Amino acid sequence: MIILGVDPGIAIAGWGILEYKNGMCRPLGYGAATTPADMPTEDRLLSLHLAFDDIIKEYKPTEFACEELFWNTNQKTGIYVAEARGVIILTAKRRGLKISEYTPLQVKQSVAGYGRADKKQVITMVTSLLKLPSPPKPDDTADALAVAICHAYSSSSLLSKYYNN
Repeated sequence: MIILGVDPGIAIAGWGILEYKNGMCRPLGYGAATTPADMPTEDRLLSLHLAFDDIIKEYKPTEFACEELFWNTNQKTGIYVAEARGVIILTAKRRGLKISEYTPLQVKQSVAGYGRADKKQVITMVTSLLKLPSPPKPDDTADALAVAICHAYSSSSLLSKYYNN
């Protein structure tokens, strides 16, 4: 299966494409879609839509995994991130991808073995698990790859197969 993992954001939306086959993850591509802060919100959202539409067209994933939002104290920023997340999910859905969502706790547990792992631990594990030559930059890209890894491991478990039938 080919998985598009996403760490949503309005300024930086990390993405990672993994091939999951025979219990192994292989990175096919990764990066971040960025939008400038001085761009009107509707243009930023369109830019994210176009960027993710291009990623989907290029890599042809069949599965989409996105991190659920973690609300912090800045609700205004959270609303913009939620809008970006919605646009990215809609783009994936319109391209026919199967949509899955994971909490930050689930992603960290899956990748680092500990749900409260810090960012450095997650980046180290993503780099190691995918045998990358260096840690992915920016951090949002590593987070997106972690989401894709979480989906690969979760979707291949027997428990997942039992509950999804």
